[in-house]
Amino acid sequence: YYNTMLNLMTTTEMTADQIHDLGLAEVARIKAEMETIKTAVGFGGTLEEFFTFMRNEKRFFYPNTDAGREEYLALARTYLDGMARKLPEYFGILPKAALEVRRVEAFREEPGGAQHYMSATPDGSRPGVFYAHLSDMSSMSIYQLESIAFHEGSPGHHMQISIAQELTGLPKFRTQYGYTAFSEGWGLYSEALAKEMGFYTDPYSDFGRLGGEIWRACRLVLDTGIHSRGWTEEQAVDYFMKNSPVPEGAVRSEVRRYISSPGQATAYKIGMIAIQKLRDEARAELGEKFDYRAFHDVVLGGGSVPLPVLEARVRRWVETQKAPAQ
Repeated sequence: YYNTMLNLMTTTEMTADQIHDLGLAEVARIKAEMETIKTAVGFGGTLEEFFTFMRNEKRFFYPNTDAGREEYLALARTYLDGMARKLPEYFGILPKAALEVRRVEAFREEPGGAQHYMSATPDGSRPGVFYAHLSDMSSMSIYQLESIAFHEGSPGHHMQISIAQELTGLPKFRTQYGYTAFSEGWGLYSEALAKEMGFYTDPYSDFGRLGGEIWRACRLVLDTGIHSRGWTEEQAVDYFMKNSPVPEGAVRSEVRRYISSPGQATAYKIGMIAIQKLRDEARAELGEKFDYRAFHDVVLGGGSVPLPVLEARVRRWVETQKAPAQ
């Protein structure tokens, strides 16, 4: 069952052992980048001590009040407004659907729950919404908000899903169905892309970006650890706490999610790496002909697809770009 779920979620033939090893390698790589930022901000302790500092330092969290919650939502809107002005430089196709930022409704709010996106309706009668769980502000760090806003909003889920729904000339299922590795891989790719676009000017916010990436790298280790290697919940929590700055409340919520939804958590990093490899391959092949807008339009212009189909689409596009003009 677990092997089947891995295949369904990643759309690849990767085994649990391969995914586990990839996670360990990615955690090590990202921790090295985190060390650089830790040194740059003048923190003298170990990286694990820096994680503790980031979890507990009051300046990185808004007050657990209605005013604090409004500040959190306002900052998310500020990040997304800045991104909206920059998008035309990197994307040809832009979504028509509006995007809003809201607090999760009280009846379904969970302390430490993950922020998430609710898609707009295809006819535009309801906007896309970036939702945040704000009942426990000690789990909602300010330094991670920038990367999360880009993941859930633009250029992440809102752009990818809205553009898919607005495509014409495709079978309807291509505009509605979602492959987790594609959609979540795109969301995580968007977090990293924003760095290239000039965002994360604050070093702590850039650390938050890496915190979001190592969070998804830890998922490769934890999901396979729990479902393939017999890890207990506490083993998973302990690994997560030692290797990321994610607050404990959010860590425990995340680990319960991995236990109850086998394989889903592995899709993010695998999808991200696949899109990054295709971009790097296209850039190497095309040189000065490479254009971010054209590349992103190819990736998003076919709806959500399995990763092997995405590879075929991008490689066909590269070949057409290399061909001499007729």
